Formats: sequence, C-alpha cells, structure tokens
Amino acid sequence: MTEHLGREPTQAETALFENLWSEHCAYRSSRPLLGAFETDGENVIVPPGDDAGVVAIPSSDGSEDTYIAMGIESHNHPSYVDPFDGAATGVGGIVRDILSMGAYPIALTDSLYFGPFEDEHPRYLFEGVVEGISHYGNSIGVPTVAGSVAFHDEYEGNPLVNVACVGVTDADRLVTAEAQQAGNKLVLVGRETGRDGMGGASFASEDLAEDAETEDRPAVQVGDPYSEKLLIECNEQLLDEDLVESARDLGAAGLGGASSELVAKGNLGAEIELSKVHQREPGMNGTEILLSESQERMVYEIEPENVDRVGEIAERYDLQASVIGETTDDGIYHCTFEGETVVEADAEFLGEGAPMNDLEYVQPDQPECDLPEFDLETAFEAVVGSPNTASKRWVYRQYDHEVQVRTATPPGDDAALLAIREAEQGLAISAGADPNWTSAAPYEGARAVGLENATNIAAKGATPLAAVDCLNGGNPEKPDVYGNFKAIVDGLADGCRDVDVPVIGGNVSLYNDSVEGPIPPTPTLTMIGTKDGYDAPSMTLSGEGTVVLVGGTDDEPALGGSELLARLGGSDRFPALPESSGELIETIAAVADFESTLATHDVSHGGLAVTLAEMVTHDAGADVTVESPLAAFDEQPGQVVVETTDPVAVRDAFDGIAPVRKLGEATADGTLSIEAGDASLAVDATEVSELRAVIEDEL
Repeated sequence: MTEHLGREPTQAETALFENLWSEHCAYRSSRPLLGAFETDGENVIVPPGDDAGVVAIPSSDGSEDTYIAMGIESHNHPSYVDPFDGAATGVGGIVRDILSMGAYPIALTDSLYFGPFEDEHPRYLFEGVVEGISHYGNSIGVPTVAGSVAFHDEYEGNPLVNVACVGVTDADRLVTAEAQQAGNKLVLVGRETGRDGMGGASFASEDLAEDAETEDRPAVQVGDPYSEKLLIECNEQLLDEDLVESARDLGAAGLGGASSELVAKGNLGAEIELSKVHQREPGMNGTEILLSESQERMVYEIEPENVDRVGEIAERYDLQASVIGETTDDGIYHCTFEGETVVEADAEFLGEGAPMNDLEYVQPDQPECDLPEFDLETAFEAVVGSPNTASKRWVYRQYDHEVQVRTATPPGDDAALLAIREAEQGLAISAGADPNWTSAAPYEGARAVGLENATNIAAKGATPLAAVDCLNGGNPEKPDVYGNFKAIVDGLADGCRDVDVPVIGGNVSLYNDSVEGPIPPTPTLTMIGTKDGYDAPSMTLSGEGTVVLVGGTDDEPALGGSELLARLGGSDRFPALPESSGELIETIAAVADFESTLATHDVSHGGLAVTLAEMVTHDAGADVTVESPLAAFDEQPGQVVVETTDPVAVRDAFDGIAPVRKLGEATADGTLSIEAGDASLAVDATEVSELRAVIEDEL
C-alpha cells in the first residue's frame, strides 16, 4: 500500500485499506476458489459481483420478462456479540442489497446454526437471533418464508446467521452498482451517520475472542426497521421517476466501501467532502464518518438536474439526503474533511488491489464404518425427537410470512411458494445446509446440499432456476480448516452444476473460529425455482393413496452424516448421490404436478423415518415396509415420498431415471406403522407431535 501511494498513508487511508482489504470485503482466501462455480446461463441477467444477482423469469406470452434479484449475507460475529441487533441488522443489510438493484423485496430466508440446544448459551443466542429477525422483517413488511435451523456442538463458540432476500423488478427498473458518468452527484440517503458499527468489516475477519461479547460490542450496528421501511418506499419512488443512475447499500466498510466500489466498477473516481454527511453524533472525525456502518443508508449516483427532486422525495419519507460529492473521470478516490485531504488513492486499487492469499490445505479424511447397534423404536424416538429434525414452528410462527399476500405455500414445507403475479408464475424458495453432512464429508456433503435444495423445490412441482450461496468456514490459516473449506466450495459448485443451477451471487464468511474451535464447514444455499400457477401438493398425507419412494440410488443404505449417528454415535461413509441429478429433479417436478399426486415430501435430515413422521396427521397415517432399520434413517439426498392414486404412472415417469419403491398404503387412522426387516413400530399422530415439539416445550 505504501509503495503504491508513494508515501505514508493517512489515518483514514490506513483504516479504509484495513477494512476494504479484510477477508470479509476482499475475499483474500476464498476468491481463488470461487471460479469453481457456474455463474452463467440463458436467464442470468446480472452475475456475481454486484450487490445481488439477477435472473429472468421468461414470459410465457412473449411480454416483458420479470426479473428476480437474489442476495445473501452473513452476520455471524455480530449475532454472537448481540444476537438481537446482530441478526436484525443482517436482515436490514440484505434487504438494501436488493433495493440497490432496483428491486422490491418480497421474501426473506434465514439459515441459523447454533451450539447444542440442550445448553443455555446457545438457546439464549437462538432466542435473540429469532427475535431480531422477526422484529426487523415484520416491521418492514417483508415475509420470512423459508430457511433452516441446525444445532451442532462445533457452533458453541460461534453461531452462524445467514440471511437471504429475494426481490422483483424488470428491465426498465434494473439498477447496478456501477457508476455511469463523470460529473454526476453522489447523494447519501437515509438515517444519520453515527459511531455504531465502527470496524465491522475487520471485526468480521478475525476469530472471536473470549471477551468478544463485551469488547466487540461497538462493532455491532444498531438498526431501525421503521427507517428501513421508509427507505424501501423512497427507493421505489426514485425508481418510478427514473432518477437513479447507480446505487449501493452502505454495509461493510460503510460509506468508504460503498462509494469507492461504486466508482471503481465504472472506471471512475470521486470527490467527496465527508463533513457534508448528515451525522447523528457531534464531533465525528473524517475516519469515523468514512467507516461508520450505521444502518438504513444508501448512496445514489444522480444526474445534477435531478438532485433537488431526490431531496424532495427523501424529505417526503422523513429521510435525510446529503449531496456529499460527485463522480470524476480521473479514477482517483479523493475524500476531504473540512477541506483537508484524508484519502487520495486509486479507486480500482482500493477495491481490487488486495493481495490474494496462497494458503496451504490438507484434504479431509474419509470416515470409517463404525455403526452403533440400535433398535428401531429407540432410534425413532431419538431421531424424530432431535432438535435438528423437530418442528421449527416456534421459529416461523414469529415471522409474518403472509404480508404482501404472495405466500401460497408457507414455512414448514419443503419449499415456500410465492405468487409472482407479474409473470403469472409461482416462485419456489428453499434454503439451508446440513452441518452433519459437511462435517462428516465436506465435499460429498456440500454436493448433497445442492441436490437437497433442488429436491425441495422439485417436490413442490417447480423447476430450479438459480441460487446464491453463503460459504462459512473457520480460520483459513489452518491447513485442515482451509482444506475443509476448499472441499465445500468444490462440492457445492458440483452439486449446483449437477442440477443445472447457476450460482448468481453469494457471500463468504471465514474466521468463524473461537476458543472452542472452528465451526463445521457450512455451505448455506438459497435456491429458487419456477412453475406455472401457485398451487403445490401438500406435504401431509391425505390417507387415500399409495405411498411410494422415488429417486436416490440402488446402493445399500449409508449413514454418514446422518442424525442417527449424531444422536447415537458412530461413523459411516456418506450416501451415494444419483448420477443423473438433472433428469431426476425434472421428473420429480413433473410427477409432483400430476393430478394423481396427493402429497409429496423430500427425504433429508433424519431420513425416511422423519419424512413419514412429518407427513402423518390426526386424520391420515401410513402403513409402510422398508428392508431394514438402517433404511429408515438413511439420508441419501434426491429422494421424495409421494402419495399417489396412480403408482403405475409414477413408475413409468421414472423409468430409466431413478428407482421407484412401493412403501405401502396411506391410511385414515392417523397411525404410522413401519416394518423394517425383523423390527417394527407403530406410533400415532399425537405421539409424533409430542416427540417433534421439543423446541416449543423448552422455550
């Protein structure tokens, strides 16, 4: 840096480079790996590199396409230090990423990972995070419709909070974070700038210290969802009046990050006077103004003749707007404070000059087979009653998932389904990962995460369209940790490629490490898919059809990464994945939309036993047979239980693509009966509900 500048950096430059060249902003350890992802496709409009990716839903009648914007981010360290504000501001930040693309936010997903549910501190974090997400999302009127919750010993000292947002726009309203022309004004719109969130980007690029909850509190932003709601509506009017040339959310590294990246992308520079920024606290210096991560703020590139109108609109929504500078054609990012230069550096060097890390890595070990002895009934109670597979109703009942009146299939199903009336299509959304899988077998488990999310979408009759990922790992300077991280990158890339899904955006969060050790490598995925209409088969049995299992392979059951082994101990190889995943997903989606299909539910966490338990109601049960107790807990991805009145049609659809196995018949007595080799069990819907209520019972 000093060599490039030709002088010693100023205090503000040192702090700006520290933040922009941090792992959180520059992806110094992960960027060399991210080329593994397929990011292009015929429907991709904006690939990775902007605030969010954008994909088109083609119109069926030849009219203008509808665009879907997708983004995802992590707020892991802030959520450990302050679970409520850390999670809440994560929601606010990802929503603004969608706004900056010219899109209106229509849905949120949250994928949450904590230490053992049985322990007090993880439960405290869990409750605070869910409260923060619900408070912010409900207040701004964006429904949280999908996600996941997982508990694992290795998140004890470092939880993960991964939040994604989906928005809708079109070609006329699409905006990017690429400055367009020299001489345009830079206008900061939103709340006042304060000292909260100082150094947030660098804080997110370090291991959590033992005293993080007290010492790092100033690095956590404090959000105001009511200001965010006003900003959403203000942004809409700015777009309606075609006033925005480019835009960027103020997130990591605050104004310095947003404005320098905006002009660098357009091969331009900027002249900024920091004292013109509207401030909440007196006496702030230039460095504080530059790097504050105060929330609910966006920077817009505006043509000079439109500046007054932007100010009028901001005032209408009780927001402040400050003209802080303008774009230049010299490529220099120049900031002054009270007339004195505090930053003068090449904009592209600020954004792209960080040296990449060439780190050593060790390939993950393959697990050995060490299966525990168990009886069917004990294993069923342990797995179905696990917090990982238990009902998450306690979580999603706190979210307003019906606001905006788009939600056709609500949380609690394989995937949510939203009505995209602009395109007369349904949009399916699935989100999550399984740390049991990626802890046991990082590459295979991450590849399975791609297939699992695609299966969730297909089970609702939709065809996968695009995805965004949040790649979470520990300290990359440790060769074994970096080896695990590299494996999940390669595995998730291959898993998405298997089902022909481009990854159009994402986030990387490393240094998720604490005195308790590193987290499991965790590749969270949020995937969308489309279908004609807004109807989807139920995940609960009707009691009137034949129950069949479709998909998977003919391999013997394998329990690597299963909830059974997490509960009872042991290890095993990871289950084999289907060879023709793309055809499999297409066929599952087609069969889900058969008139003869009464119910569908994918087989994943906990295996077939949990899937069937979740399908049983007080009015409908099932009488099924599997070859062995192991088969009841095999979590091989790419399998779906289908209740159908025409099993022959299902078998014909999958001919030459994947196995179809008859499990038995649905019943009207609300009892689940399983025959597994020489073992058997029978439980009614009430017993199942009691087992699955462990989270609600404890909170």
